[in-house]
Amino acid sequence: MKFYQRFAYYLVGFSIGMFFVVLIWSGKDTRCNYFPNARVLNDLRNKPFQYDSLATQKLKEKWVDTADIRAILTHGDVDFDNSNKPFKGGKIYVIEGKNKVNEPITLEVINYSNKAVLKDILKK
Repeated sequence: MKFYQRFAYYLVGFSIGMFFVVLIWSGKDTRCNYFPNARVLNDLRNKPFQYDSLATQKLKEKWVDTADIRAILTHGDVDFDNSNKPFKGGKIYVIEGKNKVNEPITLEVINYSNKAVLKDILKK
């Protein structure tokens, strides 16, 4: 068999394989959360999110808003040295990020089995 014939068979098989890959993966909301940081943030985003009274008070101060919190829960960095510790029936996570004016802020979130509660917002 000549090279161009083998190459033609290869292209036919490759295109059929790509068709099935596209068919399987398109339309699905798939995420590859293999790293611990991405897993924690994804878990917190997918649960019902509530605000503690202290966090609500800090939100009224206008130096941070809910859009900043959503951005930090998407792109923030979890401080695992201070996180994953038992706290009132859940586990507390410390997440670092920045607000709209590029000031570093830290979120303290309590992760329960059925909800996530924003405990405090700290400005560094």
